[in-house]
Amino acid sequence: MNQQITVSVIVPLYNEEKFIENCILSLTRQDYPRDKMEWIFVDGLSEDSTYDIIKQYELKFPNLIKILENPKKIVPCAMNIGIRASSGKYIIRLDAHAEYSEDYISKCIYYLENKDIENVGGVLQTKAEGFTGKAISRMLSSTFGVGNSYFRTGAKSGYVDTVPFGAFRRDVFKKYGGYDERLVRNQDIEMNFRIIKNGGKVFLADDIHMSYYCRDSVKSICDMARKNGMWNIITMKLCPGAMSTRHFVPAAFVFSILILSIAAFFIHEFAFLLAAELSLYFILDFIFSMKSGSSCSERAFLILLFPLFHISYGLGSFLGLFKLGKKSIKRTDMSLNQFNFKRRKQNVLI
Repeated sequence: MNQQITVSVIVPLYNEEKFIENCILSLTRQDYPRDKMEWIFVDGLSEDSTYDIIKQYELKFPNLIKILENPKKIVPCAMNIGIRASSGKYIIRLDAHAEYSEDYISKCIYYLENKDIENVGGVLQTKAEGFTGKAISRMLSSTFGVGNSYFRTGAKSGYVDTVPFGAFRRDVFKKYGGYDERLVRNQDIEMNFRIIKNGGKVFLADDIHMSYYCRDSVKSICDMARKNGMWNIITMKLCPGAMSTRHFVPAAFVFSILILSIAAFFIHEFAFLLAAELSLYFILDFIFSMKSGSSCSERAFLILLFPLFHISYGLGSFLGLFKLGKKSIKRTDMSLNQFNFKRRKQNVLI
């Protein structure tokens, strides 16, 4: 292990040519000493120019940047590969879709060194380009859109159930284990759940800032919602207790509409319940759309966007139930100390 390295930044990525350069540039502006850092990019065999862009910066910073390959392509595998290859006392996971304030790393280290916590993260400003993308970013920053996802809605500092990405002491992974490689999604939520379950603390710091670029089309955001809904159900099965109530509210909404619609054919009184539920939903939809939008056209678009997002999310959960029914998924509880820190030979891209 390189004793000079204090911070290992690990960035899982796949086909990020649109965002990776701005991510790297935000890293070059960090006020934390470069000679105390290493930046490890774990690439899922990208098919665009992602690798070439990172390689150009590696030539500029040969002692700072390392590129590893991740044949399995998913984030938890990338993180475990990066952690095993890292040297730092602190592990900071970043996302290629984001840019980070100049003091992002130094403030993460400050909290890890001065508070009794295992993981710290900051508040996330959702950004996008174009009319549709900006409307989606406003939806994802609304409590009506994402519930009590505090890091998205600008909450104050405090102990929480999860944070975006995360900064950890290295020994966290020795104590609690590595990332669960069965999870295509929700691996951060599950990691934080395991920390808290075993007596650790996760802290949200409102003075740690980042900008995250969200999907910029209706199709892509609905596809994301559907996949998130599906993986919430699968994660619930694989890792009981990891998911909170808010993750299943869209499923409950869609399920209630379906049940009340069927029941109304047989008992007319259920039609009134259905009408009451939909009326309440669209009243809230209207109120939050008016509050969140910056123009009349954006507010009108949000009135349609909120239900599309919520229904896609709920239908994704039903898809998750269908997948659980088609095949057996093994439930296991990630045990402590199961993450092997023994150095393994990695495929370094050159």
